[in-house]
Amino acid sequence: MAIITTSRLTLSPFQPSDWLFFLALRENPDIMRFMADISPERETRLLFARRLAAQHTFVIREQENGTPLGDIGLQISHLHPQEADVGYTVIPSAQGKGIASEALQAICQYAFTQTGVNAINAYVLADNTPSARVLEKQGFVRTQVLEKAYEVNGMLYDDWVYRLERSPV
Repeated sequence: MAIITTSRLTLSPFQPSDWLFFLALRENPDIMRFMADISPERETRLLFARRLAAQHTFVIREQENGTPLGDIGLQISHLHPQEADVGYTVIPSAQGKGIASEALQAICQYAFTQTGVNAINAYVLADNTPSARVLEKQGFVRTQVLEKAYEVNGMLYDDWVYRLERSPV
């Protein structure tokens, strides 16, 4: 399993010891309001087990002291292995500090150089403008708007679809 480093961050595979951090992320209403309904702990444990087994999912950590700041991962398509979806989450105290941007840049470089992926897709609720800005700064382009396509806490939201393609060498 890969470990990715940047000037400030280490992206490392999930470990069993990351459970309490992962649970805190998935139970935080400020984070989950843009992702999904908060699930019962039993379902969150199943999701965590998938993260432990996933090949391209990482905990975002401060490089200096290993403090977890969020998570990020790629889901490579089984039907189109040259494409992947990316998703990320950063704790509220680390938001607005370039953490998501730095982690996204690192995982995109990793995807394009280490996995054979040529295009990366991302889905963002239209109300999540900070995340949309993170994607756009990295060069992602909005390709589609899925109107009222995603439900969180009983409300329907537009879902913005973004795409970044590997630059020709």
